[in-house]
Amino acid sequence: MITRRLQTGVALITAMLIMALLAVLAANLTWDNGLDVRRTMTMLYHDEGVQAVYGAEDWVRSILRDDANDSTTDHLGEIWAAEFPVLPIESDTVQGAIQGDVTDLQGRFNINNLIDENGTVDPVAYEQFQRLLLALDLDPRFAGLAADWIDADDSAGMPDGAEDPIYTGMIPPYLAANQAITNVSELMALEGMDKASFDTLAPHISALPKPSSGQPTKINVNTATAPVLQSLHDSLSVADVERLMADREDGGFADFQNDFSSFVPPDVINRFLDETSSYFQLKVVVQIATVRVTYYSVLYRENQGGATVPIVRSFGTI
Repeated sequence: MITRRLQTGVALITAMLIMALLAVLAANLTWDNGLDVRRTMTMLYHDEGVQAVYGAEDWVRSILRDDANDSTTDHLGEIWAAEFPVLPIESDTVQGAIQGDVTDLQGRFNINNLIDENGTVDPVAYEQFQRLLLALDLDPRFAGLAADWIDADDSAGMPDGAEDPIYTGMIPPYLAANQAITNVSELMALEGMDKASFDTLAPHISALPKPSSGQPTKINVNTATAPVLQSLHDSLSVADVERLMADREDGGFADFQNDFSSFVPPDVINRFLDETSSYFQLKVVVQIATVRVTYYSVLYRENQGGATVPIVRSFGTI
């Protein structure tokens, strides 16, 4: 009798253990299934976001192409320069939104202009970059550091240059690029460049390829930022820049060469200034449910016909 009771008790405990194990297993399976569903939905939403940004890119490309065929100048009063309205993304299962803007990269100082067609420092561009740094209350020695970063040799320019002997002493060590840069974020590697300084400088610089002729990429005076305009010559004061920016509000300068002739030498006007652009940056942000996709695209527009193509694409960062 006692043995039978013991057997019954053992059977009951065994059954309870089996039920507990089955409950734990079922809970784990439910948890894993929930994670798999969430992961799958996140991937699907991300793919939808990527398709949305590519669609926005095609739309902007058509706008820029039509703009080139309809006008001979580029200014901030044109359709491409307006910030996108927030457009809803809706379906039976998901809701989201897409927004973005286009920036004229030739309204900024092209860092690669620091080196001329012979591979040496361009003194006019170098002095302009120094003035830009001063206008932004930044250390002007960054001009020498940037020039050394992209020139082809490994000799430090004096007095503000830096080459491999400086950078290999960093933690972690690295080498100077010694070639044209493709992204302004590379300047974060310059000696002494901190995030606050870079964040101040970034909206006023670009990293564009130079024309096959080796000549500098020109600055579009109709879209240039105030500090970039002020950097064109020592004679330009803050008040002068404010007046120039007021003059261009209604569709850009009527005659920019005449407007700048009082401040900038003719050779600088002819070599560095223009009123049209070929390089633009598109930023698109898509939010679908809990998934956010941020996309940057550098677009190049041909002078003849206005055909526009992406030359650099990136997700998340510039």
